[in-house]
Amino acid sequence: MTSIDASKRNENKQYGKTANLFWTWKDGGKSGVDKRCNKVNYFIEGLQGAGKSTFVQKLSEALKDYKVFWEGDYSPVELAWCAYVTEDQYTDILNSYSEIQADIKGKTFAEEDHRIICYTQILTDIPGFHKELEKYEIYNGNYERETFEEVVFERFRNWNGEGQIFECSIFQNIIENQILYLMMSDEEIIGFYRRLKNVLVNKPYKIIYLDMEDIADGIRIIRKERSDEKGNEFWFPLMLSYLEESPYGKAHALAGEEGLLMHLEHRKSLEHRIIEEIFRENTITLKAKNYSSFWNDL
Repeated sequence: MTSIDASKRNENKQYGKTANLFWTWKDGGKSGVDKRCNKVNYFIEGLQGAGKSTFVQKLSEALKDYKVFWEGDYSPVELAWCAYVTEDQYTDILNSYSEIQADIKGKTFAEEDHRIICYTQILTDIPGFHKELEKYEIYNGNYERETFEEVVFERFRNWNGEGQIFECSIFQNIIENQILYLMMSDEEIIGFYRRLKNVLVNKPYKIIYLDMEDIADGIRIIRKERSDEKGNEFWFPLMLSYLEESPYGKAHALAGEEGLLMHLEHRKSLEHRIIEEIFRENTITLKAKNYSSFWNDL
């Protein structure tokens, strides 16, 4: 990896004090002049098990005046675990689930001609509710490639925030959908991110990438962490089902832990390429779960 590494933090002076957090960012080379922004946005990325949620929590505690967007939250850029519906679809959903209409409205946000429903935050015993609203996500192959890309680009284009922290909002969910459901090649995905980089010109951001060296060990740990008190796993079976039932998983006969590791190795290699070829100057790469010195410098 030749992206900015933690070992170079002092040389590059990338980490200011939390009370005066100023980062230098380039405007895409259009003016040739570096610009300053008071509060740069952070995208926290890495494979499953890299410790993204823990890192986001610690970063938010260090940068108390920053706004955090977790997976499933209403976010200006990310739509994971959210239904993206038209006004007519929204009306149909309210009519179909009239008994929890108030709960749905309380977790719904209007954006121009669409409504965004944070449906996984709605607690209900109604059979099939969450499965039904999952059909309205932009992921899992629910949208054709062109429409999916249009939605992603439009949201990043309209986003002008600062002082924000995002959990896996620029790589993980987008790339998983592109590989597993849209069946895009690595070169096609690289091309997508080149266009996204152009959309992000003049927007102040850094990607903090938590690089997991031993993926198998990381998966072993996360399997234990995401089990109940009796040792029953709830994350791993869902992850395997997601992989095995996807068009890519079926086409490549990916199954079980071995299939998952093959997929994650591929994704890791691709994400390294995206960082190296496109986002190198915008990325800080840290070893997953081994970044204590980052907090010392911050």
